[in-house]
Amino acid sequence: MINEKTYKAIEKSGLVFESASLYDNKIPGWIEGYLTERNYKIGSQASAMLSEYLGNDLSKIANELDKLMLNVAAGQEVTLKHIQDNIGISKEYNVFELQTALGKKDVLKINQILNYFEANPKNNPIVLVLGNLNNFFTKVLVYHYVRDKSQQNLAKELGVSPFFVKDYEAAARSYPYGKTMQIISYLRQYDLKSKGVDSLTDHGG
Repeated sequence: MINEKTYKAIEKSGLVFESASLYDNKIPGWIEGYLTERNYKIGSQASAMLSEYLGNDLSKIANELDKLMLNVAAGQEVTLKHIQDNIGISKEYNVFELQTALGKKDVLKINQILNYFEANPKNNPIVLVLGNLNNFFTKVLVYHYVRDKSQQNLAKELGVSPFFVKDYEAAARSYPYGKTMQIISYLRQYDLKSKGVDSLTDHGG
């Protein structure tokens, strides 16, 4: 860690570069900017989906975008279908559609997506699905705590694109605080089981 005196000396005679991780809700904008600089376009829904799927590791995102651009003509708009074909996210059957269906308690859609996951385990590994669902319901829990429920503030507090705020609003209506806590507990237990850790035995009697 550079102390303040050294920092000021370097700043005076040279260049100081600070590299801080972007907040999750800034990633879609970064994706849009990265593609725009390279003469591509992308819609807000597609950039938000990429952000949720790839996380906030900019080098990983850039690598996936570079591969994507090899299969999309310059000047075109990167669509959900491009993402589906080249990155492996199904337009209809992905973990984000599952989250939306769970939020709405759409049993038919939930079962359709789960059946697709079961038939395509390579593209939908259980550890990734459980991890994403745990993040989703953790944010639903945060939603319950947040007092200012304006879209802008919720996007900031939840660390998501404003595009996804409606999904958390629907989920919070479907799952009260206590139910959300219970779901998170179940997800963590099954996450451990999926990793071969048998932690489900109740030693408390």
